[in-house]
Amino acid sequence: MPSPFERRPRNRESTAQSDDASSADSQAAAPRDNADELTVSRRRHLAATAGAGLLAPLAGCGSGGPGESDGTDRSPAQVRPPEDDDSASEDDPNPADELPLFDAHTHVIPMAARGNDALSAADLVDWMDANGIDRAVVLAFDSPEGYPVQAPSWWVLEEVAAYPDRLVPFCTIDPRTLTYGEDAVDVLERYVERGARGFGELKVGMAIDDERLDRVYELCADYELPILLHTDRQSLTDDVGLPGFEDVLASYPEVDFVAHATGWWAHVAADVESADLGGRPDGAVDSRGRVWELFESYDNVYGDLSTRAGWNALTRDSEHGRALLETHHDRLVFGSDYLYPGQEVPLLELFERFDLERDAWADVRHRTIEGLLR
Repeated sequence: MPSPFERRPRNRESTAQSDDASSADSQAAAPRDNADELTVSRRRHLAATAGAGLLAPLAGCGSGGPGESDGTDRSPAQVRPPEDDDSASEDDPNPADELPLFDAHTHVIPMAARGNDALSAADLVDWMDANGIDRAVVLAFDSPEGYPVQAPSWWVLEEVAAYPDRLVPFCTIDPRTLTYGEDAVDVLERYVERGARGFGELKVGMAIDDERLDRVYELCADYELPILLHTDRQSLTDDVGLPGFEDVLASYPEVDFVAHATGWWAHVAADVESADLGGRPDGAVDSRGRVWELFESYDNVYGDLSTRAGWNALTRDSEHGRALLETHHDRLVFGSDYLYPGQEVPLLELFERFDLERDAWADVRHRTIEGLLR
């Protein structure tokens, strides 16, 4: 019997209609020996059934729970037609305005922390309504590095359950707790059965290519879960040039990695120093960096534009930022990293700041993240 984690070729079709994104053959790692009793077909069945109806039409989504209506007028987020990507009006000053908006990076937080209030699912949906956001991925924090207050996967799944048409939960497992391999399978299976559609936020204090993460990457390959990861000088660390991350991308070609934070976005430019991995470099981008190279070499890497790191990568050099959006819009996802009530989200200015074709905005706003959620 072949190993449950044997690599299989996958027919990947971009949801965007752009020929700008290129890919190269990556080197798959040799299959790893595992004793899991759960078959691949069973796991993929679980993933498929948990995701049934995930990409239902976005129009008409209310902020209430199932079957609820508050009797008020619908917000702009609730009246956008779902399939309007090719019907822009000549009088529309901004081709992005009428497209659905899917936030690929939000949170719910059970308790106050850092002087900020807790954030419930109801609070999150209210904020989405106020800002024209149709749907959102909600990430878990199962590791102490994630946030002073953890938001464990089981709680996130429970908290967002009242909003299946608006909120898409992800799950996590701290790799340092994977003492018993079979336990990891059982835990992840329970999360998938309860509706988890991806893995994240993966934010742990170890190297991005630490061997303890192999089990996580293998399970996500088998369940076809995209991984949203946070890399900087403390979490999922890497050297300048991202050699560790590239090794992971090559070793797990069936896993889609959505990279986020300063360690990733510092590499939009070629001139990166170690200190930049934990900061936001300023100034013009004289030469394109590893972000560009990895997009062009691997078809399983994406960029999460959330936080000031993503915003800085686009705005430190607006001409360069526009070029990145125009060239790799099918690899970029809109995200807010919304953590607490009243948080400022600079990326909400993205669609006014840059002038792109409607098709490019459709990728950034919703098509790319939708394509990752199988």
